[in-house]
Amino acid sequence: MNIGLDMMGGDFAPIEAVKGLALYLKEFPNNCSVFCVGQKEALLPLLEQYGLKDHPAVQTVDAPQVIGYNEHPTKALKEKPHSSISIGFHLLTTGEIDAFISAGNTGAMLVGSMYSVKAVEGVQRPAIATFVPQLNGSTSLLLDVGLNSDCKPEQLNQFAILGSLYSKHVLNIERPSVGLMNVGEEKEKGNNLALGTFPLLENNQLIRFAGNIEGRDVFAGKVDVMVCDGFTGNIILKMAESFYEIACKRGFSNDAYIQNFHYETYGGTPVLGVNKPVIIAHGISNDVAFKNMIHQAEKMIVSNFCEKIKDVFVK
Repeated sequence: MNIGLDMMGGDFAPIEAVKGLALYLKEFPNNCSVFCVGQKEALLPLLEQYGLKDHPAVQTVDAPQVIGYNEHPTKALKEKPHSSISIGFHLLTTGEIDAFISAGNTGAMLVGSMYSVKAVEGVQRPAIATFVPQLNGSTSLLLDVGLNSDCKPEQLNQFAILGSLYSKHVLNIERPSVGLMNVGEEKEKGNNLALGTFPLLENNQLIRFAGNIEGRDVFAGKVDVMVCDGFTGNIILKMAESFYEIACKRGFSNDAYIQNFHYETYGGTPVLGVNKPVIIAHGISNDVAFKNMIHQAEKMIVSNFCEKIKDVFVK
């Protein structure tokens, strides 16, 4: 099992990526090999400092170019073929690595996912999902959270399938329940998108549909998968992030539930519906976040998650 890690992505690259790799290999020394993609002159001294230069599970792949946060994604991928993101996707598409992780330019990661790895046959639009901690101690999945601002009912129906598959095979929830984000619980409530999506979910034999859920249900542990368009999902995501920041400023950061909102807990956001595991991390990712990202990629590979998607959508 080979995992590619963009060492140049993130506000604190490459030091936090190296520290995160060290944490991962200390906890899981024999699980996989990690391909460290980045500028060798910057990486090698740090790998040596943390005792990883000659580690049997670590390989370095030189990538002299870096795609900055403010660069246009498509243009940057075209003009910087030797960037860490470009080389990472090349390794992924050629099969040299089984998953790719980056805390770098989000747009470039999404473009690479769509046009290098490509969507699974039958998937109309891949989605990005985020983890939502619940008051009962469980973790729910919310998708889409920004990749698809405008959606059709058929696409939300597919998001429900993708989220259910991830919850079952990666989060180990045997029979995940699905809720449709709406302005009321009644079947007749909502805008045209919600009204059109409800009957599709209700008749979808591949999911366990629990009906509409409201904003007050987001943290209540009512369902395992929450489905909405990317416009709505991104608003919920940013609201949750601000809720965490406010809680910390008010002195509640030590609360066990509030701590679950910290981005490092989950590592990164999986792109669901593409042919290979791709995980996009927060730009401010620290060592713990990188460690958890690598472990998340490992679980996606071990569960054969992308093949599970193909089994459903190709059929």
